[in-house]
Formats: sequence, C-alpha cells, structure tokens
Amino acid sequence: MDDRVTLRFLAAPQDAAADGRTVAAGRVLEWIDKAGYACAVGWSSSYCVTAYVGNVHFTGPIAPGDLVEATGRIIHTGRSSMQVLVTVRAADVRTREFHAALDCLLVFVAVGEDRRPRPVPQWEPTDDAGRVLAERAEERLAARREIKEAMLAEEYTSAGTTPVTTFRFLAAPGDANYGGNAHGGTVMRWIDETAFATAASWSTTGAVAVYSGGIHFLRPIPIGHVVELQARLIHTGPRSMHIAVQVWSWAPTRPEARDLTTTCMTVFVVPGADGRATPVDQLALVSAEDVRLDAHSRALIELRSRLERLPL
Repeated sequence: MDDRVTLRFLAAPQDAAADGRTVAAGRVLEWIDKAGYACAVGWSSSYCVTAYVGNVHFTGPIAPGDLVEATGRIIHTGRSSMQVLVTVRAADVRTREFHAALDCLLVFVAVGEDRRPRPVPQWEPTDDAGRVLAERAEERLAARREIKEAMLAEEYTSAGTTPVTTFRFLAAPGDANYGGNAHGGTVMRWIDETAFATAASWSTTGAVAVYSGGIHFLRPIPIGHVVELQARLIHTGPRSMHIAVQVWSWAPTRPEARDLTTTCMTVFVVPGADGRATPVDQLALVSAEDVRLDAHSRALIELRSRLERLPL
C-alpha cells in the first residue's frame, strides 16, 4: 500500500489567469484536490470526499506551458480520515528545473457505498521526517476545529457595507465528481473566481491569491442544484486584501431549503514590477458588522500565526 502519489502534466493556455502570464489560482486548487484525492483513494481503497483544505500557500508562479508536478502524501490518519500534504512544483519544460509553487494540507474522509464514513488503514511514519509531519498534523486538529467554529459563528448580512461579489449558477454535469456531486476542486475554483472578482474591484485585475485557508466542506453540492457564492472583503492589511467566501446551494424547486456548503478565507495582493506586494487602499469600517468582521479576520490571522509551517 503506497502512501503517496505524484501527478505530472503540462499547464495549458486555458489554465491562465486574467493576466495571461500565470496560471489562475483556482486551477491550481483543482490540481491539488486531484492529487490529494488520488493519494487518499490509493491509501484507503475507497471512494473519498474532501472535508477540508487549509494552509494553501502560493509560493511561486506557474506559467502556461510549464511542466507541473503535484505530489500528495499521507501524513496522518484518524478512524476514517486522512490528512494529505500536497506540494506543487513547476518547471520550464525545456530545462526541467523545478521550483516550489504551492503547498497545502487536505483532509479526506473515506466513505462506503452507503455514503457513510468507513475505517481506513492506520498510517505510521517510517522516518524522522515523517514523524515530524505526523506531529505537526496532530497539532493542527484542535486549531482547525477552533477556526471552523469561529468561521461558522459569523453572520454576513445586508448591514455590512464593504465590497461583496455574488455569483449564482447551476451545478452542471461537467462539474461532477465520481460520487455524482460537484467536485471539491471545482468548488475551490469557483471560490477563487468569486474572491478574485472582489479583490479586482477593490484594487486591479493584477490581484493574485497568496493564501487560502479554512476551506471547510460542510455539505455536498448535488448536480443540478443552484449554487450561490458570496465573497466579501472584510479586512485590508497594508498590502493585502482578506476575503471571506461562503458557498450555498439548493434545489431549484426548493429555494427555501438553502444550505451552507463551504466556507473559505482567502488573501490577495497586487504584485509590483519587482514581484513584491504593493500597498492597497484601506477599507473603511462604517457599520457595526464591518467592525465585527474586521475583528474576525484579525482573530483568524492570530490563530493561524500560532501554527508552525509544515516542514516540506
């Protein structure tokens, strides 16, 4: 039984972001979900669903035409869950000199034919590096619960005055995963696109994602359901824009049965000519909700700062 998998492919022109020079963050998020899924299914010998994606650090650009390498490895198992560390590297296809492009942590849950969680083989590290990764993964369990509870406790209403973008459409058959619901990677691409629209409206279309976290998959999105994404700018740092995204879905015949399916917090910056983040306009906090959500974003920053980066 193998505890890791590596996918290799070329980044295509249609994967490009608005600037045409780099691959869109949403497309990279789809790739990490595929690598993580392949790793989790290989370990559990079972269909798996994405439960969480966090600590998504975009550390280097990927250009259309680059050779991409996405590696997923098991670093911790629970009764039915698997924590998968995914790293993405990219290289000019001619030189094959790879550079780091992204790293993140995903949690998958193995499910049986009845769609209920099923036990997975327990993973044990075989070297010092694996033991350190397992310890770091164990340390994140409590923090992840705290972040999830904090994100679900917040309300986003019309009392907020900060910029918000809403996308709404039907989940199409082409969005389906192997279980007949919207693919987790596709949902993450939708999140990135909606967040980008918000960041671009506040700054420029040159805005790029540098971090995504707290992506909690609460419920599946069935194909044919209406999907609504709301991305709201809730905090600005001197050079960063922090955007909260919620994803909702419902059957077209039952609009009253509207379910929150996914939450996320993502950070955008605007790179200058030297690649460094440039200053952004500061957000005016007008209403009590604006102040509360700004404090919420600051609290999440503090929670994340307590966690050590995973040793790659």
